[in-house]
Amino acid sequence: MEDFRVKKMFESIAFSYDFQNSVLSLWQDARWRRILAKSLKFESGPLVLDLATGTAEVAMEICGRHAGARVIGVDFSPGMLSIGRKKIKAMGLENRIHLLVGDARRLPVGSVSFDCATISFGIRNIEERRVVLDEMRQALKEGGQLLIMEFDFPDVAVLNRLYGIYFNHILPPLGNWLSRTDYAYSYLVESIRGFPTDAEFRAEIAEAGFEQVKSRSLTFGIAKIYSGIKRSS
Repeated sequence: MEDFRVKKMFESIAFSYDFQNSVLSLWQDARWRRILAKSLKFESGPLVLDLATGTAEVAMEICGRHAGARVIGVDFSPGMLSIGRKKIKAMGLENRIHLLVGDARRLPVGSVSFDCATISFGIRNIEERRVVLDEMRQALKEGGQLLIMEFDFPDVAVLNRLYGIYFNHILPPLGNWLSRTDYAYSYLVESIRGFPTDAEFRAEIAEAGFEQVKSRSLTFGIAKIYSGIKRSS
């Protein structure tokens, strides 16, 4: 899907994005975010770059999990960020989370060096994955941590078949109804189908300059967390 259509889609579903994610993940999304936040290898005070930050759920989870953590969140949807700012204010996290409108392929963060860079359920929406991985690597300190959370298909054959029924016949109409669109969750299905396999994506991450590249399955494999460390020059 063209960039402008993806942006328009996320603007149109911003008002109910969090609720939709909870329903359509069977309330697993909050657990996944907790696991991602726990995966940060820094004990306290990390500076984190969160791409495709959306309504700032991951950013807030990181700040809640790590004392002194500061997060710069970047997203191309002003509507999503507007909702995120309201939640950040309600949680009293204005001094720890800063949200910026920006493109993951051309980061608006200058020469800031981050301890960790994350992107959750966003990289599959960008055709130029290597450009995004390069931007994340450049934003990290040497030895900095990369964390990417993305959808996948179940690891167990019988669950894969059941998930296929849900994925193909239930998720698109239910998601489109919840989002009041006729295409948003049809696109979600297409984008997950078009994403590389676990092994292929780990290879892409390694080729972009990361080492110790691993993946962790979540909820029988319907989501995964990919991790890596910025390779020394």
